Amino acid sequence: MRKLLMLGGTEFVGRAITEDALERGWEVTLLHRGHHAPPPGVRAVHGDRTVPGGLDALADGSWDCVVDTWSGAPAVVRDAARTLAGRARHYTYISSRSVYAFPAPAGSAEESPLVGGSPDADATAYPEDKRGGELAATDAFGDRALLVRAGLILGPYENVGRLPWWLNRAARGGPTIAPGPRDLPMQYVDVRDLAHWTLDAVEAGLGGPYDVASPSGHATTGSFLEACAAVTGGAADLRWTDPARIAEAGVEPWTELPCWLPPGELHAHMFAGDVGKAVAAGLECRPVEETVADTWAWLRSLGGVAPMRPDRTSKGLDPEREAALLGLG
Repeated sequence: MRKLLMLGGTEFVGRAITEDALERGWEVTLLHRGHHAPPPGVRAVHGDRTVPGGLDALADGSWDCVVDTWSGAPAVVRDAARTLAGRARHYTYISSRSVYAFPAPAGSAEESPLVGGSPDADATAYPEDKRGGELAATDAFGDRALLVRAGLILGPYENVGRLPWWLNRAARGGPTIAPGPRDLPMQYVDVRDLAHWTLDAVEAGLGGPYDVASPSGHATTGSFLEACAAVTGGAADLRWTDPARIAEAGVEPWTELPCWLPPGELHAHMFAGDVGKAVAAGLECRPVEETVADTWAWLRSLGGVAPMRPDRTSKGLDPEREAALLGLG
């Protein structure tokens, strides 16, 4: 039986990894701050990694592997990795494809230029923080550190507000903004596929960076939004809208229209990466319809109100701005 130390593990990515480990029969110790209930079946210990003594609960013990999802100050990753370097065989840091210097052209992969970052830094900006976390993990564990550079992450437990907004908007029905073009490729990863691949990689002893997302075009804006409309009852009348009109209206991609980027440099940077290395190492991605349906089922179990991380901005387009964009105001 493998022994996993999960740093975090009560929300979204961490929870999906924890549940996958439990399904494998692993013994899971979960360090968290106590703000959310951990999944049943773990050994939960409390600690706030941002304050002195926050790792005291881990003073004793050894583990086969550690998984760390931290996305703030790299120094927090540094302290944990140094503390555990002699008592864990392997360290996985859940990073992001945001560590690549902009603009990364279509087809870019793990060898692409990176943003700057320091393992000793306080929180600055998300890309630099994630790169600093990578350096912190690698400094302590060397080639025993796995860097999982995830793409856009969707699925049940999402606490960022992207797919939940689209689902609730589709459920409201009526004329619904659908940013075009309809066949524009998307690149994302279901959180459960991310979790499963990560633990398979841990079992295989993989190290170094891997871009983990579906191949570009696994879904399109059309298949994504049509799945949202279908699973919520079909009341949404998707109105496909030219990206130029969206830009003229001052509507922001990614935030006001979650998960969407218009064709161009930013789309190529975010949605056209080469993920062949992860696919060769066993990454399998479920259909977008399954991701959407399972997220809707989870969201309905919460009464339609998804949790939101306090360090993330709200997502979605105001109804009046949407109506004006569609010429309905």
